[in-house]
Amino acid sequence: MERQKLYKHLSNPKTAIHLTTDMWTSACQKINYMVVTTHFITEDFVMHKRVVKFREVDTHKAEDMARELLICINEWGMKNVMTMTVDNAKTNDAAINIIVKELPGIYENGKHFHIRCMAHIINLVVKMGLKHEVYHVKNLQDAVKYIRASPQRIKTFKQAMKDAAVESQRFLCGETPTRWNSTFELLRSAYDVKDTFLEYSHQDPMFQKTMGRVPSHSDFEMIKKMMEFLEKFKKKTEKVSCSTKPIFHTYTREILDIEQHLRKHETNPDFMFMVPDMKHKYDKYWGDYDTISDYVFFATLLDPQCKSKFMKVVFTQMLKAKNKDKKMSADEIESKARAKVIDIECKLDKFFKTYLERSNMTSSSQQETPEEVVNFDDKNEFFGSYMTSGSFPSTSSESQLQRYLNEDPIGFDKGYDILTWWKNNAVRFPIVARMARDILGMQISTVASESTFSNGRRVITDYRTNLSVVIVEALICIQDWLRKSSLPIYDYDEVHEVLADDDLAIDIVDAIHNLKLTGKRSEN
Repeated sequence: MERQKLYKHLSNPKTAIHLTTDMWTSACQKINYMVVTTHFITEDFVMHKRVVKFREVDTHKAEDMARELLICINEWGMKNVMTMTVDNAKTNDAAINIIVKELPGIYENGKHFHIRCMAHIINLVVKMGLKHEVYHVKNLQDAVKYIRASPQRIKTFKQAMKDAAVESQRFLCGETPTRWNSTFELLRSAYDVKDTFLEYSHQDPMFQKTMGRVPSHSDFEMIKKMMEFLEKFKKKTEKVSCSTKPIFHTYTREILDIEQHLRKHETNPDFMFMVPDMKHKYDKYWGDYDTISDYVFFATLLDPQCKSKFMKVVFTQMLKAKNKDKKMSADEIESKARAKVIDIECKLDKFFKTYLERSNMTSSSQQETPEEVVNFDDKNEFFGSYMTSGSFPSTSSESQLQRYLNEDPIGFDKGYDILTWWKNNAVRFPIVARMARDILGMQISTVASESTFSNGRRVITDYRTNLSVVIVEALICIQDWLRKSSLPIYDYDEVHEVLADDDLAIDIVDAIHNLKLTGKRSEN
């Protein structure tokens, strides 16, 4: 029943669907699983996420991955898949090249179909910097590794915390080589209990003999600086990992904040040996605006807080960062940035026209909004001559998109919700709002799919290794669907049918009237 309800929505051509996918190998079963998660925003401007596939895949080859993804798209009857977000593995690039050939009618023949996982790129950028061994950090890492090596040492360290009067809710964290944020957690947990290490060395004589030296005040001064440097990347990773609300429109501001952070530290003696490699990795993915998907810039324009004004700042900053050899003057950068904004606006206008054509095909009543046609009283010749003289600013030649872009950006509000704004302004810009709804549902990370693997580990345990892949998929999917029951997907066709039912409408009115009477009696 849940599958049928979801199928009805995903197979609707009006539903713009954005996919995230990832691969995972079960340690218990030794089976490769692929997860596919759909993301979409409904007509009531509510964002939804649903797992639609958790199935065995023979290999990690591009052909096998593409085949399984196309099977999933066909099984669910998806007719409007706009984007797919994956990490930066080469096999993913090859798989998407195969998929776009089988999905006709997508924007620019799938040139912008592939969205690269921002969290994965941040991970690559930071790992490039952490490849450089920092003496103070290495000393602390070895110390933590030594203490966590046995239960007895951990017990002794906890006692040392009490003896040193160190109060902390944290304890020494371990480190995962593949994830840089585990290094950050190790540094933070160790810094919180920094006064314990000297006390511990008194209680465990082998500690100093093995380590050579106990982490000292100078070590923790550098650790504090390192934590402050990495804090920015940690917060960005947490922000882009959100899949419950739209954050695609923040893409440009987030990557430029990272670029500015790197630029700020490239002359710092403590980090100047790390930053060049990090900047090189950053430039590979975000250094040139021509390598970034058009959808990213569309989303920025469709953010009423930003629009074209902010877009010009974005392109100016990108050009300045690229202009290291000072070949371009300030005026040339300004001119080039302005030209790029115009180019993106033209592309968005073409994209808007596809929505306008689609709207005209489905219903003549949904063409350009009625207020764009100038109506006046033909019997009043004086007023009619004024309206046709050109003195009155007619908007008949101005599209919804142009009117939206020509309005000033709204003021900054910390509690502002972009979906609420578009929901409230959908009457003014109905077609632009529909386009914004489709674009804002795009994902900038694959965390939504990766988090499903945590459920997979709980379902597939050492005691359930004989579960068939069909049952595993059923358990994973139904768990996800039922958890989302607090966010139901409204079927507007059914709602309209209910509203059109006169008998039911009379019953509803009578019920409301009876409730009012009951309420008055209780008040008396």
